[in-house]
Amino acid sequence: MEERTTTSLRIYPQRTCADRAIVGARVLTLDEARPSATAVAFRAGTIVAVGDDAEVREACDDRTELIDGAGTVLVPGLVDSHAHPLRAADDTRGVDCHPCRTRAELRGALAGERTVVGPEGIVRGWGVDYGVFADTGLDGRLLEELAGGDAVLTFMDLHTWLATPAVLERAGVRGPERFADNSQIVCRDGTPTGELREAAAYDRIRGALPATSPAEDLDLIAAQFARLNAVGVTGVHVMDGSQASFERLRELEATGRLTAQLVASLWCKPTMGDDELAGLRALRSERGQLWRGGVSKFFIDGVIETGTAWLEEPDARGDGGEPFWPDPARYARVVRDFAAAGFQCVTHAIGDRAVRCALDAYAAAGAAPGVRHRVEHAETLPDEQLRRFAAEGVVCSMQPLHMQWRHGDGSDEWTRRLGGERAARAWRARDVLASGAMLALGSDWPVAHFDPREGMAWARLRRRPGDRDAPVFEPEQVLDGGAALAGYTSGAALAVGEEAHAGRIAVGMRADVTGFAADPVTVGADELLELPVTLTVVGGRVVHRTE
Repeated sequence: MEERTTTSLRIYPQRTCADRAIVGARVLTLDEARPSATAVAFRAGTIVAVGDDAEVREACDDRTELIDGAGTVLVPGLVDSHAHPLRAADDTRGVDCHPCRTRAELRGALAGERTVVGPEGIVRGWGVDYGVFADTGLDGRLLEELAGGDAVLTFMDLHTWLATPAVLERAGVRGPERFADNSQIVCRDGTPTGELREAAAYDRIRGALPATSPAEDLDLIAAQFARLNAVGVTGVHVMDGSQASFERLRELEATGRLTAQLVASLWCKPTMGDDELAGLRALRSERGQLWRGGVSKFFIDGVIETGTAWLEEPDARGDGGEPFWPDPARYARVVRDFAAAGFQCVTHAIGDRAVRCALDAYAAAGAAPGVRHRVEHAETLPDEQLRRFAAEGVVCSMQPLHMQWRHGDGSDEWTRRLGGERAARAWRARDVLASGAMLALGSDWPVAHFDPREGMAWARLRRRPGDRDAPVFEPEQVLDGGAALAGYTSGAALAVGEEAHAGRIAVGMRADVTGFAADPVTVGADELLELPVTLTVVGGRVVHRTE
């Protein structure tokens, strides 16, 4: 490039060159103006050049760090559109029980944790499959026998805990209690079984569990961000934030340990009074360099497996008739207040009645210019509600990898409770896209594993990746490779109104890219989980790289 030299001092022109550039790669830009390239350059967190190697080198000088991208396929940075990374400090204590499919396997996992905490300690486990207790129901005394003493389990959907009798007693939980929402301490003949449904119920025992220090909490969260970076994640839509969460993010960013772009929601609970909710609305403009607020999160129902999803008709066990907000009209009023304050509103709505309630609330509330409201999960979606997403400009956010707990013979609790037509309209990702609606994909970690390669594989296969004999669920809903990638890139950007500066590799976009050893669109879906992630760049900073 043009420059002037005075004796030994090199003086560059006012146009400053790139901090870092990747050359010799294959770049899938997802930008219609230039779909492919071989190089990309960044400066100050922004993409400043995209093109062939020669074009991009024009934006560089001898101070630019050049990264050899030979053998790398670059795509826009992958974004998990629904996850709970800040819960790494709260709900992932103890042993990860996701691999346990039988009580014998769960017993083995808990026995290993018992050696860690000792005979008098409280064994913790998370990610437990409801199917492990399908023949007995959830019972704290059975857990006590499996764990060899005091124990607490968090189930895979984060909506249910199971505690042993001694833990309940230590927390003062001795019978049924009333909550301002539809949380429940499940009792039999007036005595708690150990099953605690929804947050207000299981929060009753948190104080009886060993606590960690704020510094330890930050370490756990930072470690989770590092794990996300290692699988190519550059951003997350955080689904359960608070003012305390914002403080945690500030501390992580100040120490350089925040390594993903975050959109962090504020969890609005039915237990909150009007003054507390007004305090949350005052936080709309909170932000840092890599994170921002401006999103409000609601739960209008629970989950199908425990009968707490809100359904148009009762499930096979007679459940599903109650919303999580005891007064849905108040939910709609709170949505209206947050929408009027400029917030994006996001609602957890799994059952068909819950989806209808959320869409009705959004239609009544309206939205600020450039803001799109969202529905999360929509696990059983009837035609009349599906059509509304495109017509009303609402984003549909799904997690197809949640199908991993279904059984091919329909014996899983999700399918047995719904049955027939409702179970057949599960995770209608392809229909959502065909309708013209916006689709974002995510993991809901720690509900399911956070690896976007697994999420894309499930979206493309509708069965367990790597097991070609596994049952395929609703094969008419499979996505192609391009649509699956879009769900983690351009779809994720649309979901939070960031399409003007994220979701593509183009000049002026945010400098977030993910590098693979091969094309994630054309590689076989069964091979996606083994496809190496070679490079992760967040805001122009390399946060993961393999040789």
